[in-house]
Amino acid sequence: MQIASQQFGIKVGNCKSHTCDSVRSRRRISIMATSSSAFHKLLTVGTKIIAVGRNYAAHAKELGNAVPKEPVLFMKPTSSYLANGGTIEVPHPLESLDHEVELAVVIGRKARDVLQATAMDYVGGYAVALDMTAREIQSSAKSAGLPWTVAKGQDTFTPISSVLPQSMVQDPHKLELWLKVDGDIRQKGSTGDMMFNIPFLISHISSLITLLEGDVILTGTPQGTGPVKIGQKIDAGITGLLDIHFNVDKRRRPQN
Repeated sequence: MQIASQQFGIKVGNCKSHTCDSVRSRRRISIMATSSSAFHKLLTVGTKIIAVGRNYAAHAKELGNAVPKEPVLFMKPTSSYLANGGTIEVPHPLESLDHEVELAVVIGRKARDVLQATAMDYVGGYAVALDMTAREIQSSAKSAGLPWTVAKGQDTFTPISSVLPQSMVQDPHKLELWLKVDGDIRQKGSTGDMMFNIPFLISHISSLITLLEGDVILTGTPQGTGPVKIGQKIDAGITGLLDIHFNVDKRRRPQN
């Protein structure tokens, strides 16, 4: 029987014997406690989200962008986080947002001027996240040479899972990311297709910006991004490890 935590979306494998069930249950409780603590730090200790744009060549091409020679970086506020099961809010006057499923790397300790050879020592865990994007706003900003903050950083624009301990992920470059809208698969891709891998990203970013415990690097999205409309539902995950679920609704502001 597959054991999973509905609260955290963690999958802990299959089991057939009562003994194995007991072991799996204890392991699940331990993982949930670790994930809960890590998620709390993510929301309360982490100071920033650094996102990597165009890190999958196919995604860059589908949006008509050049494939970069070095990482394209932008930042999102931590106030944009949304826990699993929440509602993604579409701001007025928009009717949809674009979905981008990504592997999130959670930093475990302060990192500055880190070498690629030791970069993985600074990883505290992994999560699956969505970089929700107001594409019309982003396109206008890009045309005018303006930042993407309003298009990427609004409240609920970074839905994210619980944090998987590093020990649960044997190779972060051999993970399958997927995303569905109303049950239809929209995105599916391998983290092995990233142009700039995790050690390179940690080393590169930490040479520019000090990374602190709980900070997150969003490592880019595979091809297949597209709109999700008000009233639809998003399911996403890392195959065999995590899944997350979100509704999409119009943002409702207080009435004067």
